Amino acid sequence: MKKLITKRNQTGKAFTALLSAGILFVVPFLVSAQHGIKDLRKMHHEELQDAYKPNEKGETAPAYKYESSIFFMTQVNLDENGNDIIGDAGNEPSIAVDPTNPNRMAIGWRQFDDISSNFRQAGYGYTLDGGETWTFPGVINPGVFRSDPVLDFDNEGKFYYNSLTVDNNDNMWCDVYRTEEGGVEWGEPVYAQGGDKQWMRIDRTEGGIGEGNIYAIWNQSYSICDPGFFTRSTDGGDTYEECTDFTGSPYWGTLAVDGDGNLYSVGASWNYDIMITKSTTAQIPGGTITWGSPVAVDLDGYLTGWTNVNPAGLLGQAWVDVDKSGGPGDGNVYVLAAVSRNSVNDDGDIMFARSTDGGNTWDAPVRINDDPGTNNIQWFGTMSVAPNGRIDVVWLDTRDDNPGTYWSSLYYSYSLDQGETWSANEKLSEAFDPHVGWPNQNKMGDYFDMVSDNNSAHLAWANTLNGGQDVYYGRITPQLTSVGNNNNQELISLSNYPNPFNEKTTIRYKLQNSGDVNITIFDLFGKEIKTIVHDKKQAGVHNVTFAAENLPKGVYYCRLTTESDTKTISLMHIR
Repeated sequence: MKKLITKRNQTGKAFTALLSAGILFVVPFLVSAQHGIKDLRKMHHEELQDAYKPNEKGETAPAYKYESSIFFMTQVNLDENGNDIIGDAGNEPSIAVDPTNPNRMAIGWRQFDDISSNFRQAGYGYTLDGGETWTFPGVINPGVFRSDPVLDFDNEGKFYYNSLTVDNNDNMWCDVYRTEEGGVEWGEPVYAQGGDKQWMRIDRTEGGIGEGNIYAIWNQSYSICDPGFFTRSTDGGDTYEECTDFTGSPYWGTLAVDGDGNLYSVGASWNYDIMITKSTTAQIPGGTITWGSPVAVDLDGYLTGWTNVNPAGLLGQAWVDVDKSGGPGDGNVYVLAAVSRNSVNDDGDIMFARSTDGGNTWDAPVRINDDPGTNNIQWFGTMSVAPNGRIDVVWLDTRDDNPGTYWSSLYYSYSLDQGETWSANEKLSEAFDPHVGWPNQNKMGDYFDMVSDNNSAHLAWANTLNGGQDVYYGRITPQLTSVGNNNNQELISLSNYPNPFNEKTTIRYKLQNSGDVNITIFDLFGKEIKTIVHDKKQAGVHNVTFAAENLPKGVYYCRLTTESDTKTISLMHIR
């Protein structure tokens, strides 16, 4: 079967040539190929094999934490004392960020209590201080097989956790858990149809007819309701509708909602091409869901699994996101994936494509990773779009490894001009061996997850930097709006959320050293509006609220001054 993947292009060209020549005996080949592809899907799915095995050793070690001028990362799957648990594993993390209080976040993951068994459960952790510290209370449903966690959030700050489960007869379905607004505990599960490798997205179009709708899609080959592979909830997750399908049957992909409430689904198709399908009616409660014809997205490659870097898992899934900034890229649709290339012999590159007409047509693909040659493998590509239109992309990269190994580092790039140009690739982490700490399953999961705000990208990812598979929160803060002295960026950092803001915004700043701190707000012409901090502060992270009160809408500046540095960011006040 792997040869079928590798030779896809040659086979396709041969088929095209025979068809052009009018040779009709190729029809059995086509049928055979389709059966092969169906089997391919069935080679990669979750299975209930081992019995639950608790970790009885009780061994711990210090947790891993790292910080640079633009990147902060800290371990999430910790014991009650904040230590790393020896002998467990966590992967396939997904993240939710509270839009009403970005200090509150949750990450879910596949939790393996003991790596001698591949029995996994629904692990989760939460933070209330912007990611600085995390609490791992335990799994949601102790002793119950759960996999493929996907988290999302609504406009009110409720978190949703979509979790796959399977019984002894290989029946696969999903349950969705919810928190209350501002809460950190999950309620009772709600049956949500579903199947293997599902993805979930919530409509956060403020004032839209679909606001609060929940959409989910999965691989129809492994589902409680085959051939259906799509469902929605229009009542905030109280119930989920019967399964439906649409042309193309995409798999190994994700969902996105644009500023008008239109729903996009991207994934691999039966012939490995990456395609996107759009519904303008899914947002209408009680209405019939219709879908447009699938459109091929050329990424000069195809989604795949079973590569040596992640032997039993995917190279990554396909991502779709939409610009909702109100700026020059508003409405643009973006697709990104780690793919095995068609035009060159490269096992993995991070490829990006853009549509400026609602997904009808697509620009030529762009390669994001800037390493020379074709020998390195880029995998687990992950994309998110900030409210201001900045496109953030991360991936794992073997360019820094030792010859003959698959050691990988986390890399990052961003675009400020709707994907026209990209920043130089930045290495965020040290290299690690992805082949250690496997939980009786030869992979490090199938995906990462990321949510961007105007100042940072919040990443849920996994690595083995601490000697085993562990789940991490990462915050990437490129210095895009700073107009101050950057000679000592590592000494202080400054950001705010939300931005743009209406009545008030939270100013978040971090000090490497204790000392006098002054934070002042200025208008666009440099006139001082208000001093909101003038005091001696300890080293660490601090938050202060700026209330716009009766100020007119427009651009303002926030300046942080310490004894060692100055930093300024722009604030956008809307009404």
